[in-house]
Amino acid sequence: MATSQRDKMENMGHGTAGVADQAKETASDMGSKAKEMASDAASKARDMASNVAQKTGDAANYVGRKAEDATSAVGSGMKSLAGTIREHTPNQGALGSASTAVADTLESGGRYLQEHGLRGIGEDMTRLIKNNPIPAMLAGIGIGFLIARATTSRS
Repeated sequence: MATSQRDKMENMGHGTAGVADQAKETASDMGSKAKEMASDAASKARDMASNVAQKTGDAANYVGRKAEDATSAVGSGMKSLAGTIREHTPNQGALGSASTAVADTLESGGRYLQEHGLRGIGEDMTRLIKNNPIPAMLAGIGIGFLIARATTSRS
């Protein structure tokens, strides 16, 4: 009987080893599936982020084109206004020379806006600030002071 119990114990040992092996295999499968699911989720998140970035870039380009179109339209309107001023004001005397100066300024400003747009304005402002940093800084401080004065409530 001792041998029969020893055999039973050995069989239980083999059975326990089998259960342990099966548990290890199941855990390994679950780990692999979890890694696969995490990889899929990360891939989908990357795809979504890429799609959002693309849509945002498209929207920014659209807004930029519309802003450039609006700037060009303003330039065209300025040139048109210059023509109207020339037509409806006297050509001679003090009023004539003032209206001609205003019309010339409007026309050149309108031409500049049509040719250069917002990008040209930005580049010119950058160049102006780089070439004249102290006056630009003082102008910024002055404008900031005026904005602060205009927006603070007086008791």
